[in-house]
Amino acid sequence: MKKYIVNTTADSNGDHEVHENTCLKLPVYHNQKDLGYHFGCRSAVQKAKDTYPTANGCYHCSRVCHTS
Repeated sequence: MKKYIVNTTADSNGDHEVHENTCLKLPVYHNQKDLGYHFGCRSAVQKAKDTYPTANGCYHCSRVCHTS
């Protein structure tokens, strides 16, 4: 299982990116919300959508969940 976080600040597309906690493109610490441990990015993105309906996987670390 991997630990995931969501960026609390939307990117230029309006998306809140979901990252593995080891991603090189993590947002600054104060813009991170812990999503806990997941077997994959799909469940992490689903959890993030509870708070941020525009949550999307990071292109770099969660590519299979990246949609825009």
